[in-house]
Amino acid sequence: MSAYGQIVFMHMVKAFQRIGEGVLNLFETIGALSIFSAQTVRWIFASPFDGKYFLHQLNEVGVKSIPVGLVSSFFVGMVMGLQIGAPMERFMEGIASFLGAGISIAMVRELAPVLTSVLLAGRVGSSMAAEVGTMKVTEQIDALTTLATNPIHYLSVPRFLASVVTIPMVVTLAILVGNFGGAVISYFMFNIPISQYAESAQRIVNLSDLLSGISKSVFFGAEIALISTFTGFRASGGAKGVGSATISAVVNSIMMIIVSDYFISYLFQLVGW
Repeated sequence: MSAYGQIVFMHMVKAFQRIGEGVLNLFETIGALSIFSAQTVRWIFASPFDGKYFLHQLNEVGVKSIPVGLVSSFFVGMVMGLQIGAPMERFMEGIASFLGAGISIAMVRELAPVLTSVLLAGRVGSSMAAEVGTMKVTEQIDALTTLATNPIHYLSVPRFLASVVTIPMVVTLAILVGNFGGAVISYFMFNIPISQYAESAQRIVNLSDLLSGISKSVFFGAEIALISTFTGFRASGGAKGVGSATISAVVNSIMMIIVSDYFISYLFQLVGW
């Protein structure tokens, strides 16, 4: 083999080695996250339960996220009304009267659960990863272990429960506000009465649609909490490591929300939702 061929062969070997290492790291991370998730669920039923810290997390995850979810959802509803209504009217005059149906089904099934969860992955997920990561690099988690306190029970469980409980509530409010935004733009831009908008929405949106959207947000909340706290637990390297863990938590949470949305939607369609 010529010298050039040997160089090309060595580069190919290194490339395949890097790919193999990446695949192994991916499977190792998935396995570690699965174990971490199982331990979190297991410790939910263990005592003692720190109710005060849980209420604190409810406030941090839920109450403080309401403005983010409502403002964004309101303007998304308005944008949908503006972007959908105008082309509909150009195609057929008067067809914009069905805007309520289109906006409502989109907000209930997809936009409100996914968009709100993505925004909360940035607000809540980054906070969880940064807080837990800081405790990790400053050895506070090691101190908890020394004091016979399980770190997963103390740090992960309250955040997990708070996310699962409050994010669906924020999504429910986002659905209502998003539809209100669509109704506002429909009234002022296309002269559609609020009552007609609501009647159109009621014709197409049923209980199964609402259950589908809210149930999705339960899964999304669990994903945000588990991925963010897990990433914080694995932080290392001081302030730089905490920053990297925070970025990784947000990006991975958003990716998981988008990817899992398809599979959850598919499963819900199988059961008639």
